[in-house]
Amino acid sequence: MINKRIRNDERPVFPKKAIITGGMPYGNKELHFGHVGGMFVHADAFARFLRDRIGYDNVIFVSGTDCYGSPIVEAYRKKCEQEGYTGTIKEYVEGNNKKQKEVLDLYEISPNLYGASALGKTGEVHNDISAYVFNTLYKNGHLTKLSSPQFYDTERQCFINGRQVVGKCPIEGCQSEKAYADECDLGHQYSPDELINPISTLSGKKPELRPVINWYFTLEDYLPTLQERTEFLAKNTNTRKFEIKALEEFLKDPCIYVQRKQIADLDALIKELPEHEIVNEEKKPSITFIFKTLALRDEAKKVLDSHDIHYRTGKTLVPFRLSGNIEWGVPVPEVEGEKDLTFWVWPESLWAPISFTKTYLMNKGLPEDEWKKWWEDDDTIVYQFIGQDNIYFYGLAEMGIFMGLKHKKGEKIDVEKEILPHIVANNHILFMDKKASSSSEVKPPMAGDLLEFYSAEQLRMHFLSLGLGNASVGFNPQVYLPEEERKNAGPDPVLKDGNLLTNVYNRLLRSCFYTTQEYYDGFLPVGEVDSKIKELCEKSILEYERFMYNHEFHRVTYVLDSIIREINKHYVNNIKIAEKDNNDELRKQILVDCFHGIRVINTLLHPIAPAGTELVKEYLRVDDKMFNWDFIFDDIYGLVQNKDSHKLKFLEPRFDFFKKPECQFKKDEE
Repeated sequence: MINKRIRNDERPVFPKKAIITGGMPYGNKELHFGHVGGMFVHADAFARFLRDRIGYDNVIFVSGTDCYGSPIVEAYRKKCEQEGYTGTIKEYVEGNNKKQKEVLDLYEISPNLYGASALGKTGEVHNDISAYVFNTLYKNGHLTKLSSPQFYDTERQCFINGRQVVGKCPIEGCQSEKAYADECDLGHQYSPDELINPISTLSGKKPELRPVINWYFTLEDYLPTLQERTEFLAKNTNTRKFEIKALEEFLKDPCIYVQRKQIADLDALIKELPEHEIVNEEKKPSITFIFKTLALRDEAKKVLDSHDIHYRTGKTLVPFRLSGNIEWGVPVPEVEGEKDLTFWVWPESLWAPISFTKTYLMNKGLPEDEWKKWWEDDDTIVYQFIGQDNIYFYGLAEMGIFMGLKHKKGEKIDVEKEILPHIVANNHILFMDKKASSSSEVKPPMAGDLLEFYSAEQLRMHFLSLGLGNASVGFNPQVYLPEEERKNAGPDPVLKDGNLLTNVYNRLLRSCFYTTQEYYDGFLPVGEVDSKIKELCEKSILEYERFMYNHEFHRVTYVLDSIIREINKHYVNNIKIAEKDNNDELRKQILVDCFHGIRVINTLLHPIAPAGTELVKEYLRVDDKMFNWDFIFDDIYGLVQNKDSHKLKFLEPRFDFFKKPECQFKKDEE
């Protein structure tokens, strides 16, 4: 099932069941702000919304720690050598998994299961799922053995993988600052022999290339199918435009770029090259040679190498490596005499959410194959929240693998009917307007550290408001500015969004509760909601629903900002008149209107600020129907047992439903 666009005159249709997955943080680190603000908050808000919208039991939200791969091995090696760490690599990963879970709890992130690909029950299930994927792809004819070059450190006398090798990305036009053995940090794939100026991180020396045998998924076979599917996504779904553009960049025929100054005799070279097309634009410094297949491109590379002509290759689909020889990894089944291989971390992390789903369902006492009723069901949509650097892996490699699990090699596929995940990619969340990552010069703040200065719900509101679905956006918390800059920086942008909860909505709630307690002994006033307030609320519900459907979270926050301020203004402007004239009828009407607004606001706000909204529900003394979208258009009286004598819970003086950290009170006093 594909998440299709809707006409403007229709309400969106949500699936009967949904799986939400969040991109997996590596097991060599705690969570920095980008993990939470760039992906987890968005995944959690959507998962919580769907629980309210289609039913809690119809939604599974899973994620976990990515335990394997050379980044973990390299980080573990450094920790042992430089910090004297004495635990095992498994204990090292386990410690980071525990810290990640703790931070997610503090941010009110609510996965049904946060697992780890190497630990406990999820690790056992992940090994089983990995074997199932490999054996099924092999049976369906999608795997091939290839001899490929791998870097070997002659000084350390060992093969080296992934991030144990650094160099310059060979892909034409790539601006990556860091390229590794066979991929750069922007997700470009290439053969190790194409990496420019490789250096071993173990010895600091240039490594050798030695041939090794590995298993590959023949992803290039799916080029026409993925081209067709991407065209369909662009025309018929709410897939983000930048995501479509990123997919299209990889769905081109294989090509080679050669600088003009490298070619002494173009006509002679053309005659030597295998069948190709040529793009020769005089104003451009490079000539482009385009080939129909990878095999033809590889022949051309040999010709160019024989003439010592330097070149760069273009983005295209290449065989997707499944295996490697790194010891810390998921074992690959022994087939055709190939043994002692482990899975490369990227492919096994793509099906790890299936492992987590299976583990969660098994923990509930359900059969081992219950996961298929979710991942392979027409009534289910799998929504995968990722960062933009991972679009190639999730949007192309994963799609090819998942199609390969259901179809034999060469089988015709109807892309409109194929059940595949819906990818929700976010752009980069920058720190002080610079790209930040654990491996970059700009070190991001840890997610847990931010909670010293802001509440989790203030941060959740701010992160969702940034509009990462449209562009890369800076996270600019004033508390990290130098003191002199802070004085002249104006309002803190984090608090601008967060204070909608901790100031405006808090004030509206207190005003309505205290007025009810003062004049009506805490009993909820009864009456007809003003038609303009009803219209405002219904419009907000429908806009919010549409924006959630399209994952336009910044627009969701705009809707909330608007309705909260409008209802608050309705109270403030009219209560003055009621108090001045001692008009009890007007006072009751204001409360009837505002409690209806609060009823709607609280439901819409629930996925973003769960703790505070659940506290509001407790003080309203309404039942769980408040968050159930089956009753979204009902007024507050439909949520109580007896509307004529419903008493609210007593609200203590100066009570906050949405609390600020202590440091913000001190700043207010200053």
